[in-house]
Amino acid sequence: MLIINARIISMADRTKQREDLTNIAAFENGYIHIEGSIIKEMGSMANCPNDTDILDAKGRYVLPGFVDAHTHIGLFEDSVGFEGDDGNEAIDPVTPQLRAIDGIYHADRAFDEARQWGVTTVVCGPGSSNVICGQFAALKTWGRSVDEMIIKQPCALKVAFGENPKSVHNDKNRMPSTRMTTAAILREQLYKAKEYMDNWGEYRKNPDEKDKPEFDIRLEALIPVLKRELIMKVHAHRADDILTALRIAEEFNLDITIDHCTEGHMIADILKQKNVKVILGPLLTDRSKIELRNQSIEAPGILSKEGIPVAIMTDHPAVPIQHLLLSASVAVREGMEEEDALKAITINAAKAAGIDDRVGSLEPGKDADIVIFSGYPFDYKTKVDITIINGKVVYRRL
Repeated sequence: MLIINARIISMADRTKQREDLTNIAAFENGYIHIEGSIIKEMGSMANCPNDTDILDAKGRYVLPGFVDAHTHIGLFEDSVGFEGDDGNEAIDPVTPQLRAIDGIYHADRAFDEARQWGVTTVVCGPGSSNVICGQFAALKTWGRSVDEMIIKQPCALKVAFGENPKSVHNDKNRMPSTRMTTAAILREQLYKAKEYMDNWGEYRKNPDEKDKPEFDIRLEALIPVLKRELIMKVHAHRADDILTALRIAEEFNLDITIDHCTEGHMIADILKQKNVKVILGPLLTDRSKIELRNQSIEAPGILSKEGIPVAIMTDHPAVPIQHLLLSASVAVREGMEEEDALKAITINAAKAAGIDDRVGSLEPGKDADIVIFSGYPFDYKTKVDITIINGKVVYRRL
């Protein structure tokens, strides 16, 4: 496929682009050449090659497919109720072995709505009932099965601080019922996993003299986190919970993101100092619980102006997936720079999930996930005209 006459906003690193390019538009009138499912090349229309399968953008804005870095899409199914609620296994505060891909309903209507509004990649996983919740996966929003949709599995292991694990398990008369216990449970499991990993290491070095350790699927799931091969995705709203997460991450040398980060703007200087990635949201909800009392739509702008790489999420279904761009637009209205807002739902979100080698920007060698808009993305009248995933048109409005 050859997309021509496109006003391309690539979201690629500026150091990889020409110095004369203005703002975030890579080409005022350019082309994108797709070979199979990958972007082969892109450039000015003056250098456009020939191809038999041509899609004329007719001067419309062309962007990379949006990335939602934190959702529960397909785990809490649309309009179903209990039968489709597979996002929380609240019988044990420690469930790192749970895999999102085993609970996602790939034909959930929300995936259709995601494509209709330019969301081509979602990071999806269990909710926050447990201290250690389970494994997130990065998926495309189009495919005949979850297995077809997978970009990376697992892409993160989620843990939760604060109100959710406290309230869920206190109601069942078991730990944790305090923030101290939540932190202690997480530390205990990380220490056990480290010992388990070391024991297996010793056994493999000398299997004739060492006893073979007993297999433990929960501790096994934590090893990639300890090795920094897997991101620890931290559910934390309050500033004290964010700081506890940072403390534990330093103790075990973990690679983490702070998800929700509702009070992050109150400790922006610390987040900047710690060089931590932040995934903010959901932004378009009421202050439905105590942890949200300091929620502010100005937070994305405050943090991004501090130089913190901000991603914006919907936390679908907390905010429906189709409102990811709307969330970024409202952040712009409240002080976030437009470029930072677009990064928050493209390249920054991809980096936060560790999948920026494939998605998040338009560059040769990356997946051909492309969205053609009817107008400027932040114009309230703009709609998505065409969504392309893996080089295939999966949604066309007109």
